[in-house]
Amino acid sequence: MRAFVFPGQGAQTIGMGRALAEAYPAARAVFDEVDAALGESLSSLIWEGDAETLQLTRNAQPALMATSLAALRALESEGVALTAAAYVAGHSLGEYSALCAAGSLTLADTARLLRLRGEAMQAAVPVGQGAMAALLGLDFEQAAEVAREARAEGGVCQAANDNDPAQVVVSGTREAVERAVEIAKAKGAKRALLLPVSAPFHSALMQPAAEAMAEALAGVTLRDPAVPLVANVTAAPVTDGAAIRDLLVRQVTGSVRWRESVQWLAANGVTEAWEIGAGKALSGMIRRTAPGVATRAVGTPEEARAASAALTNQGAA
Repeated sequence: MRAFVFPGQGAQTIGMGRALAEAYPAARAVFDEVDAALGESLSSLIWEGDAETLQLTRNAQPALMATSLAALRALESEGVALTAAAYVAGHSLGEYSALCAAGSLTLADTARLLRLRGEAMQAAVPVGQGAMAALLGLDFEQAAEVAREARAEGGVCQAANDNDPAQVVVSGTREAVERAVEIAKAKGAKRALLLPVSAPFHSALMQPAAEAMAEALAGVTLRDPAVPLVANVTAAPVTDGAAIRDLLVRQVTGSVRWRESVQWLAANGVTEAWEIGAGKALSGMIRRTAPGVATRAVGTPEEARAASAALTNQGAA
C-alpha cells in the first residue's frame, strides 16, 4: 500500500518542473492553467527567474503546488492513476497540492487560494517581528518544553512543525524564538538555528491569515477527496469536504503534525511513500520516522518513468 505525499515551502528551486513540462503536454498544461488563474506568468519565474523572488511566500506556494501537480500528470501519462495511492498527505501548503490531486479542489482554485494564503500569511506579521527556528536532536515534547520556557519571558513561541523524531520547528515572535534557540542548545540540541523565512508560520500570530483563508475557502467548492487525506492538524484521515474546509483554516495557526501523520500511515498498512514534486525533504523525514516505509521521489521525467515501471513490476510479481 502506498501514499502520495506533497512537499511544502522550502523545496522550491529555479527550474523545477521544466523538464516535466517539456516532456509531457499534460504537465505543461498545469503550468499554463496556473498562469491563467493568477493572471501572470508564474512559470517564467519558476524556470527563468531569480531564487529570491521565487522564495517569496506568495510565489513559492502556488509554484510548488504547480510543480507537484505537473509531476502527478506526468505519472498519469505513464499510466499511474491517483488511485495507485491509498492515501494522500501534504506538508503545510502541500496539503493543498494533495487536495487538488485528489479532486477536492480545482487547479485554478488551488492556485488562487495559495496566492492569497501566501499574501495573507506575509501580511499577518510585519517583516522582522516574527521568526522560526529548527531544533535538531530534540523530540516533540522536549521542543514543546523549550517553547514554553521561551514564551514564559514574554512573546509567542510554539512548536509549529513536528517533522520527525529529532526535528521540530518552533515559531513566534522573534525575541521569543531567539530565546528558544539558546534554551534548546542548553538542553542538548544537536543544532538550533533560525530559518530564512519571512513570517512565523503555524503560530497564533497567523490568526489574521486564518480569518482571510476562512473567507476565501467559504467561496470555493471543496469536494470529497477521491482518496482519504491524512490531515496536518489531526494526523488522521478525512474524506469529508466540509470537514476539510475547517481543517485548512485551523492549519494556518496550528501545528503541522507530520511525524504523527507518517506514523499513522505506517501503522495502517502503508509501505511506500511517493514524494510528488520538488525535492526530497519529506522522504528524509519519512525514513527517520518510519524506517520500514520505502520512499520514492517523483519530480522529473526519469523518476516518473521509473515509478511507473516499478508499479508495473509489482503488479506482475
